[in-house]
Amino acid sequence: MPIRIRVALSAAILLLIAASAARAESPAKSLAAIRAVGPRGEGHAAAVAAVKELQRSDAAALLPILRAFRDANPLAANWLTGAFESIAGRALKSGGALPVAELETFLENRDQSPAARELAYRWVARVDATVRERLVPDMLDDPSPELRREAVALFIDRAERFESEKRPADALAAWKRALSGAVHVDQVKRIVQALEPHGEEVHLPRHFGFITEWRIVGPFDHAGDKGFDAVYPPEQELDFAKEYAGKTGNVAWREIATDHDYGLLDIAKSIAPYKGAAMYAVAEFHADAARDAEIRLGTPNAWKLWVNGRLLFSREEYHRGMAIDQYRVPVRLQSGANTILLKICQNEQSEDWAQSYEFQLRVCERSGTGLRSVAGERSASAETR
Repeated sequence: MPIRIRVALSAAILLLIAASAARAESPAKSLAAIRAVGPRGEGHAAAVAAVKELQRSDAAALLPILRAFRDANPLAANWLTGAFESIAGRALKSGGALPVAELETFLENRDQSPAARELAYRWVARVDATVRERLVPDMLDDPSPELRREAVALFIDRAERFESEKRPADALAAWKRALSGAVHVDQVKRIVQALEPHGEEVHLPRHFGFITEWRIVGPFDHAGDKGFDAVYPPEQELDFAKEYAGKTGNVAWREIATDHDYGLLDIAKSIAPYKGAAMYAVAEFHADAARDAEIRLGTPNAWKLWVNGRLLFSREEYHRGMAIDQYRVPVRLQSGANTILLKICQNEQSEDWAQSYEFQLRVCERSGTGLRSVAGERSASAETR
């Protein structure tokens, strides 16, 4: 082979290798820039440029994008989602293919980001109608709430089909399977309603992990909103035999309970005066082992939350509305008894819509599955912290 031809071939090969390396390096650089964007928009300009560069990639960039979701902040995750969908959509529109096998492998890896796995599922489902029946039935305990919801929906569909086919035993089994994974209120309500004709009753507080038995004390003075930052005795000790100086006289601990399906506890019915007031509620949760979990709270009032004497979160806001799982607070539970202390403050607004003084609190896995105290539901035992 003439020297000039060999030189030309070598140069061409080097150019191909360099181009291949550049393509491999480009997604990595772009992904790093996107992941570096701050929660307040720091690095925004660099992220925009990186997204534009990343969107020019081919389908080989899809798996690296999904892997980049791990530990990414919500803003970065949004950018990554947009880039993934742009590349995947262009690939399908142009008659190309997605790396379905690799996407399925990623989807089945529960150590990956739940949001990324759900994204992978949605795109695999576009090109493979069998994925729902093949993979989703095993996702009833999935850490991704979205994938778990899809699994519950699948068993609801099965149960409804069995009902229409007059197969009550199969329908009942499917309804129970659906309930075992259900964490969304609308799905749970649908399942509970369907179980009633089968003679099955569901204890909703236990299912969701709502705490229904508490000790409370109050009211303490919150006139002029001063009670939120005031350190009243329950923040320093928990001695259920003691009385304390309250808003209008001495106050003592007492036990209260609620039979509400979603653990709602109306403080205004138990404490007076409830306007311009602060109160404390205590419960004990027994964990079978040390574990990561979440405490989910709903209240229209200002609040502070301690677990085992450690302040986890606080929010001074009033009358913004209330919903189940309105607030989600990560917590590390210790094995055995865990003391949950909640401070709730009600301001002095007099409007009708500003009278709610209530809360609901549940303990659950981060996926939303309710956790139940292994010692049974009971109030905190008398102790001094």
